[in-house]
Amino acid sequence: MTAGTSAGASVGNFALICDCDGVLIDSEAVAARMLVHELEARWPDANVEPVVLPLLGLRIEKVLQGTAAQLGKRLSAEDIEAIRRAVEAVAMQAPAVDGIEAALAQVPLTKACASNSFRPYVETVLARTGLVRFFGDRVFCADAVPNPKPAPDVYLAAAQGLGLAPSACLVVEDSVTGVTAATAAGMTVLGFIGGGHASDAQIDALHAAGARSVFDDMMQLPELVAQWTLSATAATP
Repeated sequence: MTAGTSAGASVGNFALICDCDGVLIDSEAVAARMLVHELEARWPDANVEPVVLPLLGLRIEKVLQGTAAQLGKRLSAEDIEAIRRAVEAVAMQAPAVDGIEAALAQVPLTKACASNSFRPYVETVLARTGLVRFFGDRVFCADAVPNPKPAPDVYLAAAQGLGLAPSACLVVEDSVTGVTAATAAGMTVLGFIGGGHASDAQIDALHAAGARSVFDDMMQLPELVAQWTLSATAATP
């Protein structure tokens, strides 16, 4: 247990909820490259990357629809499905985020995963990387709620599934979409920028979306969780 999680903090009353892509799995960079590649192949005259990158964190379908709308292009349902399959195929092979396993092992809270991806994909990557041991069946995904992130639905479903109030849940997110969703659910959010897709501009963007703090090394996570747990415990009547 990390120093600071001490005495008085009833850790059973709190939970840590992690996004999947970009927080647990370092997949956002390879997914973005594949998205850009697939769209450039279809629209060789378009400057795709500056439009795609700000949309990361949304469902792939929303990224594609938003990019097409901004560029005045069209994608068929078959195009969208083919691109989604191509992106998930490369993301499936991405490694775990550096340091995440050691960090999660030091966090004494119940842990859950809340993802904008569909459950079969999330279960596959968690099993492949071995991270499933931290989450068990506490996995909540976009295909089980009415609205994906940035709506709060998946985070509210996670809190309900854990039997906790949203205020008792601490979230780690890497995108404005995810931070917006968790904040709307009434949860405290830590912004993570240590994945392969991170940029300096993300720091301000995540803070603006509602992140309490932003960090770039997963080995900082246990202490950040410990600090939040103590403050949350002090605030609990």
